[in-house]
Amino acid sequence: MNSLTRRTFLATAAAATANLATPIRALSQAMSPFKLSVITDEISDDFDHACSVAANDFGLGWVEIRTLWHKSINDLNADEAARAQAILAKYSLRVTDIASPLFKVDWPGAPLSKFSSQKGAKNDSFAATADFKKQDEVLAACIDLAKQFKTGKIRCFDFWRLDDPTPHRAAIDQKLRAAAETCNKQGITLVIENEHECNTATAPEAARTLAAVAPLMLNWDPANAVMAGETDAFPAGWAKLPKDRIRHVHCKNAIRSDAGKIEWSPVDKGFIDWPAQFTALKSIGYSNAVSLETHWRGAGTPEASSRISWAGMKQALKASGTL
Repeated sequence: MNSLTRRTFLATAAAATANLATPIRALSQAMSPFKLSVITDEISDDFDHACSVAANDFGLGWVEIRTLWHKSINDLNADEAARAQAILAKYSLRVTDIASPLFKVDWPGAPLSKFSSQKGAKNDSFAATADFKKQDEVLAACIDLAKQFKTGKIRCFDFWRLDDPTPHRAAIDQKLRAAAETCNKQGITLVIENEHECNTATAPEAARTLAAVAPLMLNWDPANAVMAGETDAFPAGWAKLPKDRIRHVHCKNAIRSDAGKIEWSPVDKGFIDWPAQFTALKSIGYSNAVSLETHWRGAGTPEASSRISWAGMKQALKASGTL
């Protein structure tokens, strides 16, 4: 074998070896228009294990970070943040956004919400423990973390839901506007999640908030809208949204139980037709993150339930031609 042929052979062999070593997720990500992701604590609060499942079992290249090691993302100290970054590098994972608990608090001066943490209500607060006075600190911490984790998005909410937010709506909008402008100055996008326990819950409410707060973008969660009573969140609710303001999507589902109560369900069962929703996202040229946010716990554990919901999400992606 002459030297040129030998070099060509070695280069080809090296390339083949590299291709074999390349995670299958790289191929699936290349075939999808979306950044496919999972919120890690929906699998496990053990961040290393959750990332291992996301990368090696689900075949994902992205994760969304909310809580890890029983701490909210914004409460991580420098050593914990460095440890998390090392784990992400270990599994070749990137971060879609900082899924902060920003503004998942009571609005000062308003009656306490039935969802208020101060009432001891059971809710999906996910370590949202800082009160209103500390929200600027939460935002500052999240901006710093967004830079550390190399993401350009921070998720927020719209304060615990009031029976009548009208007297406080203008002031709430101004608080959201100020936070979004602060983020924009740092090159970061603030996305508000429509959340059934907060004041922006349904598609019409999301459209109203976005119209009132120009710098704000949307984390669309159709199942949260269903949980707030908007059972036709897709397609009727979807039709009301300004599509150019959608920057993040959460994937889960909800169904009406035999007792008549709306409750979480696996992704492939419920009010949301996810193949159709994925098709609609593709049709508008959406190319940002779609994150699995299981919430359903019918399989007994978060991990087992997330495995079932990921299987349903993956099937819906395939059915819509987005995987």
